[in-house]
Amino acid sequence: MLRLRTLTSFVRKSCSRPLNTSRPLFNYVNRQRVPLEAGQALHETRPNLIKPGELTPGISALEYFERRIKLASKMPAKSCAVIAGSQVKFASGAVFYPFQQNNDLYYLTGWNEPDSVMILEKPKDDLDEVVFHMVVPRKDPFAEQWEGYRTGPEGAKEIFNADEATNSGALSLYLSNIFDRNEYIYFDTPKDKTNVNNSAFFSSFFSLQTMSDGHQTIMDVLRRKGTSKKIRSISKTIQELRKTKSPAELRIMRRAGQISGRAYNQTYAQRFRNERTLQAFLEYKFLAGGCDRSAYIPVVAAGSNALCIHYTRNDDVMYDDEMVLIDASGSLGGYCTDISRTWPVNGKFTDAQRDLYEAVLNVQKKCINLCKAHNGHSIHEIHEKSLEYTKMELRNVGFRDVQKWEVNKLFPHYIGHHLGLDVHDIPDVSRHQKLEAGQVITIEPGIYIPDEDCYPSYFRNVGIRIEDDIALGDHDYTNLTVEAAKEISDLENIMQNGVTTKIEEDIVSPL
Repeated sequence: MLRLRTLTSFVRKSCSRPLNTSRPLFNYVNRQRVPLEAGQALHETRPNLIKPGELTPGISALEYFERRIKLASKMPAKSCAVIAGSQVKFASGAVFYPFQQNNDLYYLTGWNEPDSVMILEKPKDDLDEVVFHMVVPRKDPFAEQWEGYRTGPEGAKEIFNADEATNSGALSLYLSNIFDRNEYIYFDTPKDKTNVNNSAFFSSFFSLQTMSDGHQTIMDVLRRKGTSKKIRSISKTIQELRKTKSPAELRIMRRAGQISGRAYNQTYAQRFRNERTLQAFLEYKFLAGGCDRSAYIPVVAAGSNALCIHYTRNDDVMYDDEMVLIDASGSLGGYCTDISRTWPVNGKFTDAQRDLYEAVLNVQKKCINLCKAHNGHSIHEIHEKSLEYTKMELRNVGFRDVQKWEVNKLFPHYIGHHLGLDVHDIPDVSRHQKLEAGQVITIEPGIYIPDEDCYPSYFRNVGIRIEDDIALGDHDYTNLTVEAAKEISDLENIMQNGVTTKIEEDIVSPL
């Protein structure tokens, strides 16, 4: 049960001729298709994205296996953990949103297809006996012609190393049998509201009511078995595992930060008139540099629009006497980055803009310097320090007798958050918990001056935020987004002279 299967046997069973491995890895004519149909990128189908031994970009099959064993080590004998994946969500009619997997399931399996469930079963105290189950949509040529290939139960075993797998239609009976032989059941009800009227069969599994056609949901099976079982939550345990990043995770996040930071530098060198075109250019540069997608909907806020922390309309005109605040970044292999920068639209800081910008930058530098595990700080303690630093910096630029309540008004958000597979990662981990080496957090101080008479006119309607992603070491830290220039001299130089470093675009192999 601990043996990692190789994909080779699955390929051999799936094709009538051997793979041609003698040709160059990248030959952009006369493509020879691998006779393997799967619902997500694999090394065999996307060797430019995934190296041998990896299941997802940068993460090996062995690391996913070790994650499951770590989780199993925290479970008692005769227990099982059930993690329900996500569904495709629809905006309206046939218009669907990009698929986003349940990140707990993704973290433990690398599986990135909808309508799936994983079960980790621990029959005994012996970790050698742990059983990894997958319940996934069956292969269906008709559906796959319309919606894309599926990996199917056989692929879940042969590619993703599930010990046992079945199709989604058998979920209720499959779960019932597993529950019967275990005393402890770990399950968290999905927090996302799902459309119970969806005609897709899988949607019924998340319904709180038994479907009229008699199919049972996960909740139905739990209610039926729950009287004699101990039902517990598992999400906090998984979040504790996700809290500290492995060397492989840090490499991915560092690469995504490098790509995103370089995209910012290329953006500084442009002169945009519309928020929407700046957003389009920046997002294009994320993808051209090798990221999969944007990590979140960008904020592109010119002038007073920056006073709204999560302004995402991005449809205004940008004036030369304003600053523009950007909160945008790329994602790679499921791992997010998070960057904010602010700069003058016309490429040159005024004296007032310079003073306020340097105030925020000074706060950020001091807070980043606290991000060392040996300091023993929590995110909350760093936030409290940031309020003190902001108060001092505001006084330095002419805000006399500024009180803490006023600092909270001008700096209304937190100093940062955890970062990883989610932008606001592992929300159940307390902000008061001491930070450890290997954790990644954002440091993002900001100052937002409203249009009120009590503030100097030259500061009003200005919002400034500067954000970087920091990986903690024991006695040092790594700025994962260091490429994105933020010193005033560097910003003005790039804005006036452009980017002199040659940056490759249309990246084929991002890692």
